[in-house]
Amino acid sequence: MQLYNTLSAEERARLIDEAGKERLTLSFYAYAKIENPKKFRDDLFIAWNALDALGRIYVANEGINAQMSVPADNFEAFRETLEAYDFMKGIRLNVAVEHDNHSFLKLTIKVRNKIVADGLNDETFDVTNKGIHLKAQEFNELLANPDTIVVDFRNHYESEVGHFEGAITPDVENFRESLPIINEQLQDFKEDKNLLMYCTGGIRCEKASAYFKHQGFKNVYQLEGGIIEYARQVKEEGVESKFVGKNFVFDHRLGERITDDIIAQCHQCGKPCDNHTNCANDACHLLFIQCDDCKAVMENTCSSECLEIIHLPVEEQLALRKGLQVGNKVFRKGKSEALKFKKSGELTVKPLAKAETKDIRQKIKVKKVLIGKGEHYYSKSKIAQFLIENTELSIGDKVLISGPTTGEQELTITQLFVNGNASETAKQGDQITFELPFRVRLSDKLYRILQD
Repeated sequence: MQLYNTLSAEERARLIDEAGKERLTLSFYAYAKIENPKKFRDDLFIAWNALDALGRIYVANEGINAQMSVPADNFEAFRETLEAYDFMKGIRLNVAVEHDNHSFLKLTIKVRNKIVADGLNDETFDVTNKGIHLKAQEFNELLANPDTIVVDFRNHYESEVGHFEGAITPDVENFRESLPIINEQLQDFKEDKNLLMYCTGGIRCEKASAYFKHQGFKNVYQLEGGIIEYARQVKEEGVESKFVGKNFVFDHRLGERITDDIIAQCHQCGKPCDNHTNCANDACHLLFIQCDDCKAVMENTCSSECLEIIHLPVEEQLALRKGLQVGNKVFRKGKSEALKFKKSGELTVKPLAKAETKDIRQKIKVKKVLIGKGEHYYSKSKIAQFLIENTELSIGDKVLISGPTTGEQELTITQLFVNGNASETAKQGDQITFELPFRVRLSDKLYRILQD
């Protein structure tokens, strides 16, 4: 009985590309009393693994919280696995506005104490006694009411790149920090104000709405399905978007654009930007906002110290981070002192710039063919190594290098080494190297751009 992943992320990405089938990125949650979360977890893994469903899922005695990638062909079969449980019959699935076949590359289901950590130890608190759910147009109408207070129950790095007009955006790093802050701030408005709240997919403000009703607030409302469902209704039903900017998401895309307004800044140079990056230093992985220019100069790192570290031999890097906790447990998200423009100024809906949506559409229409994958990057010499898996590559060809962290980078091949020797052309099975000013990774793909 298989209850674990047998493929690496790179192997899974390759199989997805070879299959060439559309995958849907979606999320859902449900608060319910689950007697045996461990058995529930195992049953889900067996059912979803058989459907090639991938994602990051948390289960607990209080319910389930899932962000997933599901083959479009298996969508209905996947829904049936949910319908097998009474508390998930008819459950709303928040399907992403933008899809990416590589949004998740493993199936990870973890048992937690709670699906949303809240810091509460009150046995009288009933999480199912929630506020009134509102659809997009209803949310807009209540948002316009002068007796409404709207609160963003996401973290600072999420609200910084996009939020609703007039929202209170707590400067917090996790949900449990926001509850006491907002409760204290709104003590005088329990009786006479509409408390309107939202989050990414609804799970956090579902618990928040129940918490504030428990605290004595009379008029509590929440955005049904969160920003994800709101964006869908804006797109499909022609509802006016009162959300400005980008919606942060927790897969490798790190964001879905809702409007073309850029309201944030690059944390390193201050240029209008709302693209998040994880620092390339494996002992850091700080989440911060970085523009393309800084990404190229800093090679996806957050500081000169991290830039120096990624150029050290791998053995020295391992020695430096030995004993350290990994990722965001080392640094706070977007709060490093090395970042000059972190969370600069008060959040506003006034755009600093407009996203180049025309260029984005042009990129999508570029005709290309997958020819290889990234194998290694020699940091000191700035040499990238790829394996040619399909067709040929020649000097003068225009290529696209694409990956979750690398983004999409176009360039023309001006010099080429094939199996260690200078050459004009590489064919299937060849190992190639060439100079590249930015770091590449195992998950990066090499495409040849087809000329019209």
